[in-house]
This record gives sequence, C-alpha cells and structure tokens, in this order.
Amino acid sequence: MTTNGKNTSGRGQRELRVKVKTAKGRRLSSTRWLERQLNDPYVVAAKRDGYRGRAAYKILELDDKYRFLVPGARVVDLGCAPGGWLQIAVKRVNALGDKQGKRVGTVLGVDLQEVTPLAGADVHVLDFLADGAEAQVKDWLGGQADVVMSDMAASSSGHKQTDHLRIIALCEAAAYFAFDVLAEGGTFVAKVLAGGAEGELQALLKKRFKTVANVKPPASRADSSEKYVVALGFRATGDGQPDVDSDTPDADPAAPEA
Repeated sequence: MTTNGKNTSGRGQRELRVKVKTAKGRRLSSTRWLERQLNDPYVVAAKRDGYRGRAAYKILELDDKYRFLVPGARVVDLGCAPGGWLQIAVKRVNALGDKQGKRVGTVLGVDLQEVTPLAGADVHVLDFLADGAEAQVKDWLGGQADVVMSDMAASSSGHKQTDHLRIIALCEAAAYFAFDVLAEGGTFVAKVLAGGAEGELQALLKKRFKTVANVKPPASRADSSEKYVVALGFRATGDGQPDVDSDTPDADPAAPEA
C-alpha cells in the first residue's frame, strides 16, 4: 500500500509487530485496540505525513478514484472532527492558493464540538440537523457547495443492527442536507455500514444523482462493515434515472471501526 508516493505497508522491510501487555486495570479489548493501532500502517503513515488521523487516507483514496476534490471546489465536511478530511480537502481544492494558475477552493467544516483550527479551512460549531443550518452554511460559503462529505458515525450501542440503523439514518439526514446545499453536478460522499437497510438510501440517491457507487477504500479495515457511498452528478430537479450504478464488493459485515 502506497500513499503520497510512500510505502506504508512495510513490504521489502523487516516487519516488527508491536506486542502490548494488558496492564492492571485495563480491559483486554482496550489492549487489543492499542495493539492494533500501534501496528496499523495507516496510523503510522498519518503520524509521518502530519494528518490528524488514519481516516485522512480514506477520503484521499476515494478522491484518487473519483476526482471530486478539484481546484476551486467548494466543500462542506459534516462532522469534521478531528480534521483529517479537512486537511486533504484543503490541499486538493487549493484552498490556500498554493497551486499557481489553479482556482482557489473553499473548505467549510462543521461539527458539534470545537475543532482545532486548520489553515485553509473555515470551521464552525454547528448541528447540521438544526433548523436553518442549510441557510447558514450557504451564507458561510457565499453560495452553494460542490461537495458535501461526511465520515460521521453514531455512537456505538454494542448492538450491530442498531448501530447499522443509526448510521443509515444519519447518512440519510446528511443526504437531505446535501440536496439543499449542492450545486447542479455536485458530489455527495458518506460513510455507511453494511447490514441490509441501505436500500432506501440507495434508491433516494439514485433519483438525485447521475452515478451512485459503493466503495470500500483500502484504508478501511478489512474486518469492518464500513463502506462509503459516492454519489456524483447531482440533479437539482430530482428527476431522471442514474446512468451508472457501480458497486465495489464489501468485506463481510463486522463491527464498525474504532
């Protein structure tokens, strides 16, 4: 696996796996999570590349495939904490104007909690489900968005089906938000969990977008039921049928990623 031209898999090098002993007072599950983090190549790469989390590589890989974060794009990141997706968006839409001769984009992040400021991103505390949130976002952007993206997940209940239904509801809410703020031809990207209740969401998106794809990027752990829906070519009128319906095989359903 390579990110930004760098090998993060450790292939060609001696792989040294970090073992973690269960400390007194710490649960075995916590020890396993810590051991997984320490041995995760994406976690190591994120520290090396200065990203706020391994999730940055998920949006990077999705954009490498679908090319929606283009210079000049206006991007809204729902539930943007801790800011890894914002970091990728800032670079790719040229929000800092670093790319000479390229259009300068706009990156807006919203979250229920405070997020550490990031150069090139305008970050606000906002509940996107609140009345008037769409109008507020348009005001901050100075118009409509070209991309609405969300890596949000509901708090885990410990019950897989309940968690699945919660995140599908959250994703549907994000989709309706996108319908209100996206410009014609825009893109919607959101995390979902495989589990059998995605049909209504898929049908909803296919009515409003030209292309709807289901993807599990390499940075998404193989043992997770996590996948991403990428909807391209927003139809503001909401009529017509999609020209393309692309599905990428997902891993078997499992617990959501920590």
